[in-house]
Amino acid sequence: MAHFLIIGAGIGGLATAHGLLQHGHTVRVIEAAPELREIGAGVVLGANAMLALSKLGLQETVQVHGTAITKIQLRDEQGGALQTVDTTEFTRELGFQNLGIHRAALQRALLAGLPPDTVQLGIPFERFEQTATGVRAHLANGTSLTADALIGADGVRSRVRRQLVPPAKPRYAGYTCWRAVVNAAALKLPVGESAEVWGTGGRRFGYVPVGEGRVYWFACLNCGQVNSPHFSRYQLADLRREFAGFSAPVPELLALASDENVLWNDILDLKPLTQLAFERVLLLGDAGHATTPNMGQGAGMAIEDALVLAETLANETNIPAAFQRFEQRRLPRTTRIVNTSWQLGRLAQLEKPWQIKLRNMGMRLVPDAISLKQMAWLYQPA
Repeated sequence: MAHFLIIGAGIGGLATAHGLLQHGHTVRVIEAAPELREIGAGVVLGANAMLALSKLGLQETVQVHGTAITKIQLRDEQGGALQTVDTTEFTRELGFQNLGIHRAALQRALLAGLPPDTVQLGIPFERFEQTATGVRAHLANGTSLTADALIGADGVRSRVRRQLVPPAKPRYAGYTCWRAVVNAAALKLPVGESAEVWGTGGRRFGYVPVGEGRVYWFACLNCGQVNSPHFSRYQLADLRREFAGFSAPVPELLALASDENVLWNDILDLKPLTQLAFERVLLLGDAGHATTPNMGQGAGMAIEDALVLAETLANETNIPAAFQRFEQRRLPRTTRIVNTSWQLGRLAQLEKPWQIKLRNMGMRLVPDAISLKQMAWLYQPA
């Protein structure tokens, strides 16, 4: 059995720790943040991610903190349906449903099942060195740690990736996003339904139930620059004005939020890499294939990574060879998701009226059953 050092205690890092521990390896997770804070955002775990969690022995632990998503609807800003996908039959075949969950609840569930002292917080990673037999990681507190292998699970701005592939930097998608989780029980929204509203002028709003009457919402606006000084000053009052013409429940969900609970981030991804395995160092999750959130697969891809890595190491004791097999299994799928999500975002954020009219007309012509079939590849097991 081997000793692994994981950089990053996000969803991918924690899920990977579980997978490796279950196969008898020893693990230490290093996280730069001094605490795993409550993050006011939700996440969708597709049926594929729930299947992966099940194989990792984590599905029941996670599922109790979220709510099943059985219908996904795209609408125009007047509330007219563009596409409606009922996933009940499809997910029944897989044995799992899509799940909406608060990101903090997911992270807590993954953390709770790990042995004490597995995760060390408040220790930024700086750099690594590797030899034919192991890896040494140098930390910001002046110490260093050795391991048989190092896994970079430190997100879209990964320091591990920066050392391995210096030119690979986060890519701005051209739109910015505000997010919040609100108590929306009083709105009595349809159970198990998530929706996106594709409006005019590059405006988009979406919402997902995340359990216990709470709803996660996001509001996107096109923006020509990263860290826009204009949008950095935006308050809820500005968002309510931007989306005032949208049909219910958009204004109602915005009305339930407070400024101190709203997060603002530019939307970033990572142009697909051609390599994830570097001898005894591996990139996974957002560090290796960050995607825009348009397909709800970012967290799911990280969880799938954790499962595939555990399975690969169970069948291949040579770590560099196992990492190569992981890369061969994961790169085609993660690349397809990153590219498809990027294109979907461009479609959703159209601004010109004639383009929007053609888009909406075309989407309404596609039968819902065809839309469901087109999504089938997304939910296939890792």
